[in-house]
Amino acid sequence: MAAERRAKADTLTLRRRLLSSSCRLFFPEDPVKIVRGHGQYLYDERGAEYIDCINNVAHVGHCHPLVVQAAHEQNQVLNTNSRFLHDNIVDYAQRLSETLPEQLSVFYFLNSGSEANDLALRLARRYTGHQDVVVLDHAYHGHLSSLIDISPYKFRNLDGQKEWVHVAPLPDTYRGPYREDHPNPAEAYASEVKRVVSNAQKKGRKIAAFFAESLPSVGGQIIPPAGYFSKVAEHIRGAGGLFVADEIQVGFGRVGKHFWAFQLHGEDFVPDIVTMGKSIGNGHPIACLATTQAVSNAFENTGVEYFNTFGGNPVSCAVGLAVLDTVEKEQLQAHATHVGDILMELLRQQKAKHPIIGDIRGTGLFIGVDLIKNEAMRTPATEEAEYLVSKLKENYILLSTDGPGRNVLKFKPPMCFSLDNAQHVVARLDDILTGKRGASPVTQPRLGI
Repeated sequence: MAAERRAKADTLTLRRRLLSSSCRLFFPEDPVKIVRGHGQYLYDERGAEYIDCINNVAHVGHCHPLVVQAAHEQNQVLNTNSRFLHDNIVDYAQRLSETLPEQLSVFYFLNSGSEANDLALRLARRYTGHQDVVVLDHAYHGHLSSLIDISPYKFRNLDGQKEWVHVAPLPDTYRGPYREDHPNPAEAYASEVKRVVSNAQKKGRKIAAFFAESLPSVGGQIIPPAGYFSKVAEHIRGAGGLFVADEIQVGFGRVGKHFWAFQLHGEDFVPDIVTMGKSIGNGHPIACLATTQAVSNAFENTGVEYFNTFGGNPVSCAVGLAVLDTVEKEQLQAHATHVGDILMELLRQQKAKHPIIGDIRGTGLFIGVDLIKNEAMRTPATEEAEYLVSKLKENYILLSTDGPGRNVLKFKPPMCFSLDNAQHVVARLDDILTGKRGASPVTQPRLGI
């Protein structure tokens, strides 16, 4: 606790001396020093309370008492690796299986979403005997070397695209080639995947997998058109590959209507592999991969065991069970639908009022606000978005941006984010956009646009 009493400036000095500058902070010009969290709120060293609109990791709320209690109680009894027989890991796998299509019946437990996606890549290559991967433009799937290679968001700024990686257009109906006025954007964007696969095959390449975030987040809080995944799966499986649904950002009821975001594409669509992380442990380092028996069998037949020292340990699984219990007991899935729908409507009212807001998109508590400089060109309003996030922070609201233009305000708050929170955040957003409460207005003339 003594470190909490250290002056913010001293903490920042120590961080800059001891940590790499590539380990970036939120609000780098004026970082917030957070010392405590509760529910959807974070508190700085002065005791100031912030509404957290960023943290999808703290899925059921910061320091949720049931999750904390579960970890504490199991820690007092046993924490060891999963080579010992223990009830928690099988109980947790059973609970997860009840949320998924019955075909996804085999589970691997890990420590992070990056580990889960790396394992998905290994499984797909083993099952198919192929090497290549199709991904969506602007995608991010993790920080391991194998995943940087399949994350255009990262590799475009590093070593470039590997010959075994093939990039399909992001199914963005606001900025992409097939927009909201297209008669069948799902079919059109899926046809782009088919084209990418065909071009790869002409070069003698063979497809192991298609990786996609079920709702692309880094790409700008994108909602793919309904049915897109089903059509893509046909093309990928026709080429001998597997469909990997990355639910690390959006699983566990965040989309409201469904427990998993891939279910937005219909009951008949079932991925071959689903990866989970972040919200799965409410901040505890746990992750999971679910797949079919056939895919798992192919991996098992290598004769090499899969072992993860901490993945699936008793404490992690106790935490995972507590998160599932909380989502169910507090009806957070229905809550996400209710609050998310109202938040979307409040934001649409702002869109009608402020020309800088080009698009409102989302489902449940996964929402993006696309800011533009020009309605006809839909030019990303990058500087304005940065300014708006900074002013919201001054109003004790933590929000961030994403998208290729860094112009999309992204809402992914803890699932306990309330209706009052939604109304308050939108009211402050309106104040800043109109120049109330002492803020400079975010208008086109302000930045000479």
